[in-house]
Amino acid sequence: MIKKLTYTIADTVPYINWPYFDYAWGVGSNGREERERLRAEAEAKLSELEGHYHVYALFGLFDANSDGDDIIVGTTRLPMLRQQQVSRNGEPCLCLSDFIRPLSSGQPDRIGIFATSTDHALTEQHHNDPYMKMLLQTLADRLAEAAAERMHEEVRKVHWGYAPDEQLSMQQLHIEAFQGIRPAVGYPSLPDTSLNFLIDDLIGLRQIGIRLTESGMMMPHASVSGLMISHPKSRYFSIGKIGEDQLRDYARRRCIPVELARRFLNM
Repeated sequence: MIKKLTYTIADTVPYINWPYFDYAWGVGSNGREERERLRAEAEAKLSELEGHYHVYALFGLFDANSDGDDIIVGTTRLPMLRQQQVSRNGEPCLCLSDFIRPLSSGQPDRIGIFATSTDHALTEQHHNDPYMKMLLQTLADRLAEAAAERMHEEVRKVHWGYAPDEQLSMQQLHIEAFQGIRPAVGYPSLPDTSLNFLIDDLIGLRQIGIRLTESGMMMPHASVSGLMISHPKSRYFSIGKIGEDQLRDYARRRCIPVELARRFLNM
């Protein structure tokens, strides 16, 4: 099942996590007046954009299993990375594959693969006005993230349906009080942006206007991609330092040269 969703600006604005917008502008808790002024300008700009631009989400729901540190989706293997630093309190070193039913169980699990993006033309304005150009870019980033939040909510309640009775406030959504996780490519538990090539093979990113650079970075910049995992004990974590032995193992599982894997992981 692969589904494309089209949202209006108004559809996604309620899901914006504004503290991240403030952070992008370097406005802290002590700058209340500046934060309120910037927020008012941002909301006015969003109202101006309404009806002219859209935000898109694309997701697929697939049978999946884990095989060691890999997640198997059909004929595609998604190599994951495992924490190497042993915690002081004795917690296990985690890998995202830990939250998917193992192949040896003989029973399939399920996984979601997703991407969101904004209209490319949304940020192609105000080239002679650096302030307005930055405002549009930061708003586009927030809209792509907001679309991921809204899409994930719909997936949990309707399309995947493992949490049909979920009733969470926006604040609860933003602190991720729901069941499952939505790890994004390029973030601490999924640091290799080149995984976007595999995601593209699975769901076809061009359906929502995303193209990939040689390193797997997404264009437009205001795009998000990643996995949706439903395991009730799944949680976010940081991979941390990657050792040379792990790098070699990862390159082997990704079927790429070690030095290319090193570049993808910014090592």
